[in-house]
Amino acid sequence: MSKGDFSKAISLFKNTSVYLLLAILAGSLIGVYSPQVATMAGNKIDPTILLLIFLLLVEVPISGIFKGFTHFKFLTVAWLVNFIAIPLIGFCVASLFLSGNALFYTGLVIYFMAPCTDWYLGFTKLAKGNTELGAAILPINMISQLILFPVYLLLFDTVVAYKVDLSMLIDWFIQPLVAAFIFRLVLKPFMQKVRNVCKTLIPVVLTLLVAQIFAANINVLTQHLSVVPLLLAAIFVFFILTYLLGEMVAKAAKFEYPEHCLLTFTTSARNAPLMLGLSTIALPNQPLIYATITIGMLIEFPHLTALKSVMLRRLKGDITSDELVKN
Repeated sequence: MSKGDFSKAISLFKNTSVYLLLAILAGSLIGVYSPQVATMAGNKIDPTILLLIFLLLVEVPISGIFKGFTHFKFLTVAWLVNFIAIPLIGFCVASLFLSGNALFYTGLVIYFMAPCTDWYLGFTKLAKGNTELGAAILPINMISQLILFPVYLLLFDTVVAYKVDLSMLIDWFIQPLVAAFIFRLVLKPFMQKVRNVCKTLIPVVLTLLVAQIFAANINVLTQHLSVVPLLLAAIFVFFILTYLLGEMVAKAAKFEYPEHCLLTFTTSARNAPLMLGLSTIALPNQPLIYATITIGMLIEFPHLTALKSVMLRRLKGDITSDELVKN
């Protein structure tokens, strides 16, 4: 991925945060002042979800999975942190803050469980981390979280009185997966351009989905505004704990700065767009869960921006130390 591609990725991420806020506002206003339009928007949520998942699957560079095997140590450490340690931290944080609110608790666990498969690369590049290795672990993260999604839902007792229809989840995933495979096969010579188009469309479709969700469910959401401060506190604590975990693991594994930087971002960024899409399939008609995941997305960009500054200061300090040693 070129420098220009990374700049575009960061620009899209910045714009996505703004778009999400506008989507929440627009959807809420539609839901309050135009119930008929809100009902129509709610009825079109399913095709929007399918389109979002399709674009996410097309955008992931599956070929990069083979590069990861040449970095077995980092691959193993990152996988264990992302898919064992962090989900456990997320479960504990969600239980501590929202154990009495089953749907918000479920939304938090879902948001916490899956590492990002796109934007973290842009921040890794800006912080001068190992982006080549980051691209290699991306498809591994995507495949792992798709497989483990229903496992986490059942393992962490997220659904309580609700039943996850795993057969529906599989059907909904297979459809866009097959479509994405055929799409990739037919347009293989143009995949880089296709991926760039998908990267541009994903924030747009995600914004549309959030607007539809809020338009169709604003009346339910407004009844639970008192829980929002707890959500914000839980997400803040989660980000602090995952950062500290990444620091300890990177030092214990004796990673050099580029790999240390990559571990920091792959363990901090979350794959909220995919989790939002899968949640609407596995747990239909649960707007409080969807709103929780959306709130997580809004907080994530400032968090990653702060991490970028922290890592660059660390890199500058390391360079200064090395220069002093040489002199």
